[in-house]
Amino acid sequence: MKKKVLFVATVVKTHIQQFHIPYLKMFHDMGWETAVAAKNDYDNPTDCVIPYCDNYYGIPFERTPWREVNITAYRMLKRLIDEGNYDIIHCHTPVGSIIARLAARNARKKGTKVIYTAHGFHFFKGAPLINWLLYFPVEWVCSFMTDVLITINKEDYARAKRTMHARRIEYVPGVGIDTTRFGNTSACREEKRRELGYKDEDFLMLTVAEMTENKNHITILRALSELKDAPEYRNLHYLICGRGDVWEKLVDQAQMLGVSDHVRFLGYRTDAPELYGCCDLFAFMPFREGLSVALMEAMGSGMPIFCSKIRGNTDLIDDGVSGVFSENNPQAVAATILALARDPERRAKLGQGAKEKVKVFDNENVHKMMKDIYTSI
Repeated sequence: MKKKVLFVATVVKTHIQQFHIPYLKMFHDMGWETAVAAKNDYDNPTDCVIPYCDNYYGIPFERTPWREVNITAYRMLKRLIDEGNYDIIHCHTPVGSIIARLAARNARKKGTKVIYTAHGFHFFKGAPLINWLLYFPVEWVCSFMTDVLITINKEDYARAKRTMHARRIEYVPGVGIDTTRFGNTSACREEKRRELGYKDEDFLMLTVAEMTENKNHITILRALSELKDAPEYRNLHYLICGRGDVWEKLVDQAQMLGVSDHVRFLGYRTDAPELYGCCDLFAFMPFREGLSVALMEAMGSGMPIFCSKIRGNTDLIDDGVSGVFSENNPQAVAATILALARDPERRAKLGQGAKEKVKVFDNENVHKMMKDIYTSI
């Protein structure tokens, strides 16, 4: 009889498909029966096809924990787990993982092992008090229902070791990226620029991130408005890849700030490697982060980077070597952009430093660590 593994996350497209296909393949290649339980978040539901997944179960998770539909999600998931006889349940995302661990209590008594990967605790150094009051008690209680708690940055790992009660607590440096995919992205630089309508002398700044308040695109837009009188502004263009609930707000802000002619909202893209290769600078100023895949991809592409000095980013960036930290306000960001735009030699050194630093986060290393955890339980 085949062993069985269930992956649980709030959504398919922007989580399972983004991060977990290599692990589904890993189990599939080992002869396991694989399953996914998550909400179908595709615009066209028929596009929801998950590679290496033998069974998909649509669960109506909502990211807001107190939404009533999450009670329905719990009941559906509990029935699935109780009847599924899974050997391993690996859960992700705050709501998905909380519901999964509650639903798996009976299954654990029968030998099911529950793994939870924390992609960045909502309670962290400098987090609002409300985050600590809401999320820490829930994670603390759920840690008693966790066989292996995996953290992906060093701050979360240290805190989990001090405060959580999972049977095992492990540190794994992210979900892994294929550095070979991003290693030679500058080869199509001119062609991609022509496709996007830019010239070789244009200075292109890029952000790849969900359009949410947390990702803080607005500070970079405001920084652009601070640069209007600089000679470099004429050829400076800001490209934003991603989608989310603040899209319209950001478009309106760009108009109000008078920088809309220098900003392109590209939406969800499948050509990220080419975009990294054709741009000159990667900008990333979130308030909270676990360990950003987009930031690692930019590093693997050899892009010079500036970012906020927060948990996760500090795991990846050595200030002045593999990137530059900026204070999180428009004036400081504007000064950082201007300094880097005027110094191509420094940008080249930062890009090379980034390529070297990100090697430890490569797929080969991370997947080996994950396989060791899976096989050990």
